[in-house]
Amino acid sequence: MRAILLLFDSLNRHCLEPYGCGWTQTPNFSRLAKHSVMFDRCYAGSLPCMPARRELHTGRYNFLHRSWGPIEPFDDSMPELLKKSGVYTHLISDHQHYWEDGGATYHTRYNSWECVRGQEGDPWKAHVSAVELPPHLGQANKQDEVNRAYIRGLGKQPLEKVFGLAHEFLNENRDADNWLLHIEPFDPHEPFFVPEEYQKRYSDDYNGTRFDWPPYDHVTEPLAAQVHCRNQYGALLTMCDVYLGKLLDYMDVHQMWQDTMLIVATDHGFLLGEHGWWAKNRPLFYEELSHTPLFIWDPRTGAAGERRKALVQTIDLAPTLLSYFGVPIPPDMQGHDLQTVLQQDIPVRDAALFGMFGAHVCVTDGRWVYMRADRPGTALYDYTLLPLHQRAMYAPEELQKLTLHEPFSFTKGCRTLKIAMPKDFYPCMSTAPEENRDALFDLQTDPKQEHPIKDLIQEQHMIDLMCRLMQENDAPAEQYARIGLQQP
Repeated sequence: MRAILLLFDSLNRHCLEPYGCGWTQTPNFSRLAKHSVMFDRCYAGSLPCMPARRELHTGRYNFLHRSWGPIEPFDDSMPELLKKSGVYTHLISDHQHYWEDGGATYHTRYNSWECVRGQEGDPWKAHVSAVELPPHLGQANKQDEVNRAYIRGLGKQPLEKVFGLAHEFLNENRDADNWLLHIEPFDPHEPFFVPEEYQKRYSDDYNGTRFDWPPYDHVTEPLAAQVHCRNQYGALLTMCDVYLGKLLDYMDVHQMWQDTMLIVATDHGFLLGEHGWWAKNRPLFYEELSHTPLFIWDPRTGAAGERRKALVQTIDLAPTLLSYFGVPIPPDMQGHDLQTVLQQDIPVRDAALFGMFGAHVCVTDGRWVYMRADRPGTALYDYTLLPLHQRAMYAPEELQKLTLHEPFSFTKGCRTLKIAMPKDFYPCMSTAPEENRDALFDLQTDPKQEHPIKDLIQEQHMIDLMCRLMQENDAPAEQYARIGLQQP
């Protein structure tokens, strides 16, 4: 048995041709849809990047207990469980957060791993002299400017190198048995820095200052700039599509469909001006952020060119891969093996929880979406045994008042550190006052979530689902108080 997990970052479901998009060029995603099962109701769990990857490893929600951080000593890591069971696991990625303090224990769970440098503000190439930022809209970063000089043009992009290494692995190992290849390009995550060849496919008449890295904020730019930035995302998405096509070509040529599972997924989406916002982490977690694409080819079922309506999540990928390789699923995993969904669209859950640490807690049953806002003046704590922020260790002054918390149901009898967290611990997460509100949406009548509704009976039903899932996750007491609910 072999498996390939291809995980893009910030891959927008609503920007893919097979999901109905008409302005992007993604023919290979349409080709993938014909050779796999496409899921219509897949949702993220914990946002953003590394919280989602902890879910990918552990098969359980992250965001109610901890912020951005590493794999914990008590966590069940899917690639490590496979490794211990004799399945070779290999990670290839240019996702620079893996090499920072707050992600530093993920890649080492694999048998082997390769990193490609240069994305975003990756502290890669040295440049001692002052760096002058060019005129720009949105964001720019001095280290990113340095990096761009080394990855400009075809053949130099990290995306190309990641897929090049993937083909190298396959050339060396495609005839071997029992391996998982995890390919993880950072693209189409911002900044949307893409070769001119792809930009030409989305030509526009914009001649203003550079705008390929939108702010995590309200949309305030001129309309022409907004269109141009969306086109930059489209160009990078098309480049991702081209390299997906090269992987599909490889599987065709070497007849790998017969015995190789292929999963193509993402961590979350990205706002490109919808709801008046750019990016993520700030407003309500609308469908553009939380409702994600998912494609799975399982050679055991042979289902292809089909769609599934069952409600699934990121936390389902770990148990699905473990089951595929015949490795027992640990009892602490909350996700489900999706084989029955792939075979007959048999539901595995009636509701799904999603959100971000310290921000909205959200629940959906596939039709209704309910988002519960943070209440002012409530406490927030990080529960961890590895106190690391995204790009730094906890400072000594942050640890002066920590306490030990009794074990949670999933910590294998370990007590954890309980560390008080300020509400602005993650600056771009701070929610605008007008967006820090509860909201209920009916996706059947309002798929674009433009008209929140008041329905006390339906709201209470969604609250009941939310509380049940939080209880199953062994959420700490303050998480209920933080969103104004009674702990069951």
